[in-house]
Amino acid sequence: MAVEKVVIIGSGPASWSAAIYASRAELQPLVFEGAITEENRINGTLPLGQLNLTTEVENYAGFPAGNLEAYLDKAIDPAVRQLMAPHSGHGISGPELMELMRQQAKNFGTRIITDDIVMVDLERRPFRLTALSGEITEAQTIIVATGARANYLGLPSEEAFKNRGVSACAVCDGALPRFRNKPLVVVGGGDSAVEEASYLTKFASTVYLVHRRDRLRASKIMAERADANKKIEFVWNHQLGEVLGTDKDGVTGVVVESTTDGKSKQLDATGLFLAIGHTPNTSFLDGQLQLTDKKYIVLTVPFRTNTSVPGVFAAGDVADDYYRQAITSAGSGCMAALDAERWLSHAE
Repeated sequence: MAVEKVVIIGSGPASWSAAIYASRAELQPLVFEGAITEENRINGTLPLGQLNLTTEVENYAGFPAGNLEAYLDKAIDPAVRQLMAPHSGHGISGPELMELMRQQAKNFGTRIITDDIVMVDLERRPFRLTALSGEITEAQTIIVATGARANYLGLPSEEAFKNRGVSACAVCDGALPRFRNKPLVVVGGGDSAVEEASYLTKFASTVYLVHRRDRLRASKIMAERADANKKIEFVWNHQLGEVLGTDKDGVTGVVVESTTDGKSKQLDATGLFLAIGHTPNTSFLDGQLQLTDKKYIVLTVPFRTNTSVPGVFAAGDVADDYYRQAITSAGSGCMAALDAERWLSHAE
């Protein structure tokens, strides 16, 4: 079995940035971008990561608002491009940006396998990785860039109506017929919640934004946009208590409970969208890397991407619970590739 110099696990900005840099360093990186499965669809962990589930990306440097249509048509594989939505003109979209990153890595010679890594053995050298398909790969270095997935509250009623009105991805599901011209509920108070609510106003009659406090945690510009959107109705100082629905109709409403006096009220709605944070995708590591109490990978060397196991590096949201931006993820991917290259040069 040939031993890979660098294996990259993941397919978000960190992964593709690492792949670009590793390829240009002639390390012949192999990327496991994730499997196309129903479980990954539900969890939001399909190939191309969370950014592929967003709409416009206004703050990624180098892609101002404008007509990028001709460039996108040339840069992205035509077979992929024809399946994508037309360019909006308001800046780059998440799917467009991710396809560009993937294509750039591929152009430099990155090899890509559409499969999940479900098990790793970091106690042996070379490292051994096992894919969902059963394929075994050995590697001298690993870059973990598996990102983080959306959280759910864990209510039994929430679980009962998943994919029947309960979702954690407005971009994935918001345009479905059941949500059009109907009231919807978004739970959360950060930038993600505001983005989800704003997106859903394209389809919904009203979007109730439920937050357990009396003001948003979102950035000022996002909060101002939500406040200016006449379709968004704030439900302050409340939390989700129960999801209502029937087997025939799916979600028909929610019960929200006051965080100040404990009283409950019902909101009629055909959909519930959760925007309450993320959980890093680290379970496949089986405790072989040092993690924080929130299960994010610990970076053991200041200003580096080293983990607790020499030769294993981490990049992107899987090791970042603070910035969680596309551009910081891409930057850390670059760092991880450079760290892996230097580690390999010293190991020879």
